Amino acid sequence: MADRSLRGMRLGAQSLQSEEGVVFSERTRSVYLCPECNHESALMFAADAEPPETWECRHCGHEAVLMVGSEPITIDKSDQKQARTHWDMLLERRSREELEELLEDRLAFLRERRGLNKKVGA
Repeated sequence: MADRSLRGMRLGAQSLQSEEGVVFSERTRSVYLCPECNHESALMFAADAEPPETWECRHCGHEAVLMVGSEPITIDKSDQKQARTHWDMLLERRSREELEELLEDRLAFLRERRGLNKKVGA
């Protein structure tokens, strides 16, 4: 039996299940408009799901905005926090004077280790 193959069937390419008797859940169509390329994307979501306000445009990758009727919704970005950088977090822990002193100590250590213990500006 192992030497025979199934004829007339592409394994893995097609499902043997049919859609007979299958009841699909209710869906709603949401349209997104990209302000960069003016392209509309239509997506289907479950009827009880709230569609996100933004979606990535399939054509240009920019942020597309959800359309309500024929107008895009307005997104309030005033409550979003600005991302803190490593430098911001470092300045929360130390002052600039402390950081400059630590830098000079570290540079002096590295110069000593390399045998270049010459003062800068001397």
